[in-house]
Amino acid sequence: MKVLVIGPGGREHALVRSLLADPHVSEVHAAPGNAGMAADVPTHAVNAQDPDAVVALARELSADLVVIGPEAPLAAGVSDAVREAGFNIFGPSKAAAQLEASKAFAKDVMAEANVPTAMARVATTAEEAADALDAFGAPYVVKDDGLAAGKGVVVTEDRVTALAHAEACFAAGGTVVIEEFLDGPEVSLFVISDGKHAVPLSPAQDFKRIFDGDEGPNTGGMGAYTPLTWLPSGFVDEVMERVAYPTIREMAKRGTEFVGVLYCGLAVTSRGVRVIEFNARFGDPETQPVLARLKTPLGALLLAAARGELDDAEQLHWRPETAVGVVMASANYPDSPRKGDVISGIADAEALDDVFVLHAGTAESDDGETVTAGGRVLAVVGLGQDLVSARGTAYEGVVRISWDGAQYRRDIAEQAAEGRVHVPAQGQPAPGSAEGQAN
Repeated sequence: MKVLVIGPGGREHALVRSLLADPHVSEVHAAPGNAGMAADVPTHAVNAQDPDAVVALARELSADLVVIGPEAPLAAGVSDAVREAGFNIFGPSKAAAQLEASKAFAKDVMAEANVPTAMARVATTAEEAADALDAFGAPYVVKDDGLAAGKGVVVTEDRVTALAHAEACFAAGGTVVIEEFLDGPEVSLFVISDGKHAVPLSPAQDFKRIFDGDEGPNTGGMGAYTPLTWLPSGFVDEVMERVAYPTIREMAKRGTEFVGVLYCGLAVTSRGVRVIEFNARFGDPETQPVLARLKTPLGALLLAAARGELDDAEQLHWRPETAVGVVMASANYPDSPRKGDVISGIADAEALDDVFVLHAGTAESDDGETVTAGGRVLAVVGLGQDLVSARGTAYEGVVRISWDGAQYRRDIAEQAAEGRVHVPAQGQPAPGSAEGQAN
């Protein structure tokens, strides 16, 4: 089959690489893609958020399956237009993507479906925000209600900072969701859904802060690893039973079947599993290490979901290795990322065994050089027999790549590799906490 992947980033490059490895897939195209995808497959310079342009490209290619990577095209209704044009589409409708586009909507769905989540209030004024902050107390968690590319949440002990973030959202015409703080480590679980049936992928953990030690501002994500050997036995089954299936059934009940990836952002707390947030697509950077371990053909899996035939799909099989992904970001990220810096060493890194370099914010210059073109530039994924060796492999790849101002965290998966991730006992607060409360 012929597959068209929509999106420009590292998540999409990971999807492209996995689809190319699927024997059922004869051809892969990307739009708009990036320099890394352009080296692997044909790319097409279309606006990923323009439904008509994406439909026209799907027709031109006679695509058998269209896969939408990022959240913005989903919120723009691209999947609706592609579906109405008669194509198999992997990606939820605009209405279903409200699970990500509006945190208030997601909270309403979870309440109706009896899904465990943080207590929350929606605020539209500074007075309402102040009341909610005082009701929940510190640490304060304030989230922009809309899409914020992973950077719309503030978690702080400082009430003034929390209220200032809420007021900035109000000034921009938005609303905020203020939540209780969740103790315990965070987990990302991608669930493939065809609207009725669901299949979980391997849980991962990502790192949202820009600096080592979970310091500095939130980003879209600076690295991730999988699997998570410290999770309690039966964790995935519990999430499917208490979170994924109730949410998918509630969405179907509302007439908005969810076809695509239900990204469950979770906290393993002293009161059990709690949903921090939902996203309506594969997460970045978790997708890169998760798909590096997937042995089951990805194209066949996504097509089965698009056709509502997931219950007939083959059981998933995984490589036994551990995967660690380290994001390399441009100078000045996440504030005002610098573009145009020449990147060297990618081929040297990819020459290493069990190292994969996935492009995100890259482009090709007029003279044929690969240059930075966004905040998060590359993800370097390393495979190993355990976390220690996978980290070593990933960082061995990272140090071979350079450009002016390149930055990356040196502690991705370090705590887990050293056995220092603490899952709180029921009724006991955790020494650590859900460091970012997602985005």
